[in-house]
Amino acid sequence: MQSDSTLLLNRSHVEALLSLGECIDAVEKVFRQQDKRPASGILGMKTANGGLHVKTALFGGERNYIVAKLNTNFPLNPQRFGLPAIQGVILLFDAENGRALALLDSIDITIKRTAAATAVAAKYLAPKNSSVSTICGCGTQGRAQLRALNLLLPLKKVYAFDVDQRASSRFATELSSELKIDIEPVRHLSVALRNSDVCVTCTPATEFFVHKKDVTPGTFIAALGADDSHKQEIDPALMSSAKVVADNSEQVCAIGDTHHAIAAGLMRKEDIYAELSEIVAGRKSGGTSNDEIIIFDSTGVAIEDAAAAAIVYEKALAARIANYFAFAV
Repeated sequence: MQSDSTLLLNRSHVEALLSLGECIDAVEKVFRQQDKRPASGILGMKTANGGLHVKTALFGGERNYIVAKLNTNFPLNPQRFGLPAIQGVILLFDAENGRALALLDSIDITIKRTAAATAVAAKYLAPKNSSVSTICGCGTQGRAQLRALNLLLPLKKVYAFDVDQRASSRFATELSSELKIDIEPVRHLSVALRNSDVCVTCTPATEFFVHKKDVTPGTFIAALGADDSHKQEIDPALMSSAKVVADNSEQVCAIGDTHHAIAAGLMRKEDIYAELSEIVAGRKSGGTSNDEIIIFDSTGVAIEDAAAAAIVYEKALAARIANYFAFAV
């Protein structure tokens, strides 16, 4: 390690150093211990076509880190510029002296920790032996979501839904071969929902498309596309009638699907059943009835990024990756 320099890690480094399984384990652990950590911080800035959000957290283990993730989200980037919709970096600082230890590309960590949070939520909240799932949104995040769920659930059948039917067809072809699961692209979401134990929504939608009338009792829904106040995936009437578990109550009331149900006058913050950390730590029970609908409102919390980034940094040190840059020179 160069004591006066910062380790630079690109996306290829991060992909090689962080497995999805490791990320799931790390995210479950931080949710279990979340009440022992200071509250995370979040800051946002919007532009005409997208925006920037900054999420910060203090993460501790054998070594303490301050972690800040700066991500831009420009939904039309793939069509307009051939660029990812989400781009950004993660900065890892030493919590003892404030030194910038590492600068990491954020894309792979964001993808994996988001999928990991869904998998952890499904472990505690989805019906036992869930074997049928619907994935709404068949891009990079949808692929990560299915891979993560497949590590924890005995999936046998998956419905793939996307407004771009070519995307759902590619998704089905590629992942059915990779995961050895029957994956069927569908045009009509309602049919898929009525036959699913689990549904994941990971789209850039700005109007809800999961309707209350189409969701059967006992379904678990992970809603993660509404990571900004203008985005929405779930019928507010469904949100208000379901058991809602948040990754962070303050965030989901500001930018998640819960936010829209509150704006419609159908929910209050007090109607959120629990935060996922309370479920994982055993302070509240998960499902209590085979007939209840449980929705995990996932807006992404900084401690997930911090836990994943710490793994990447420490493994990079162990692998003696020596890609340093002296910013202070």
